[in-house]
Amino acid sequence: GLSLLSAKLSLPWVFGLALFPGSILSLWQLQILHDGLHGSLTPQNAKGKVWGMGRKKWQDMILFWGSMPSVFGYYLYLKFGHLTHHSNLGDAGKVSLAKLFDSDQTNFEDGDILFVSHRMKLLGKIGPTFSGKLPSFSSFFGKKSNGREERQYSVTMSLSRTGFDNWKAGKAIRNIGIFASSFLFERLMLVINDVAVSLSGFNAFFPNKPKSFHTACAKYARCATLVRLGLWWLGSWKSLLFLYLSETLWSIPPHPASAMFVTNHPSIMSKQQQDTTSDGNSEWSCTPSQSTYLGRWYSLLTLGTNYHCEHHDFPTIPLHKLSLLHQIAPEFYPNSAPARKQRGDESGTSLLKIWNKSFSDPDYYACMNSNIIV
Repeated sequence: GLSLLSAKLSLPWVFGLALFPGSILSLWQLQILHDGLHGSLTPQNAKGKVWGMGRKKWQDMILFWGSMPSVFGYYLYLKFGHLTHHSNLGDAGKVSLAKLFDSDQTNFEDGDILFVSHRMKLLGKIGPTFSGKLPSFSSFFGKKSNGREERQYSVTMSLSRTGFDNWKAGKAIRNIGIFASSFLFERLMLVINDVAVSLSGFNAFFPNKPKSFHTACAKYARCATLVRLGLWWLGSWKSLLFLYLSETLWSIPPHPASAMFVTNHPSIMSKQQQDTTSDGNSEWSCTPSQSTYLGRWYSLLTLGTNYHCEHHDFPTIPLHKLSLLHQIAPEFYPNSAPARKQRGDESGTSLLKIWNKSFSDPDYYACMNSNIIV
């Protein structure tokens, strides 16, 4: 609806419509699909089949078709990277860009690393790595190569880490600009990659993954590409521009929702008064998840995504009940008002303070530099 409406609008109006309500609806789409992945959209005690399909197939169908229309969408991350994100969060031994792109496992080791690599410190090697053989000089003239002229090549690159490596400590505005540029460019490359996958049936960024992964990627890319072509035919290229902006703007300051997005997995160090060492000193612990509490309007704007720490504690609790969980036990959450007051931390009390902290002094992702995660 809104994407087709965009076809009739000038570019400033397309941008405005994508900013609101487009970006909010896109975030809500992600959150609803995310809840479906965790099983809260289908009855937990459902038995038998409904219209010939079991509960798992219904979940897969909702995720597949509910991710459309989009220009790069949330399917790949949710299908292959979110549940393992919960199980491997902060595990530096399992999680790195190189391991994620080189892995021969069907699922990503932690899908969130694809996002946080633009704006947080990471351990491990970067990726992806592209390798192969360079054509011989004689092959350009139609001659048969003797094999000795061919040379192997191997190129490792990361758009996200290239951008992050150019951040300057204490320069929040500069760093936001770099983050926005690398993030937007990478999302555009994903749009192009979807076309390549739909034509080739192979996702070249993950060459070692099994055939089932590439088959699923190709199936989604082909259906999604047909939907996009339909939108272009019924509307115009501005219909796709609207979707692109809607899917990216909520992640970037000064969009209010970005405060939640850029702070959901920091490394929160704290002393555990109840646990002391033999010399009487308090033990340190590290909490790898954080929520953003900026009032009821913010919870509505983000559809409960801001209760991120609560979600990681109880992944199957539906989005509309996470606030109730926080009300029951606010002292257990490191970004709650009581916990912040106790450690004298005011960095999470407003959007400006959150952005300034996140982009002036970025954390390691999810305590991955620590072995004391709690």
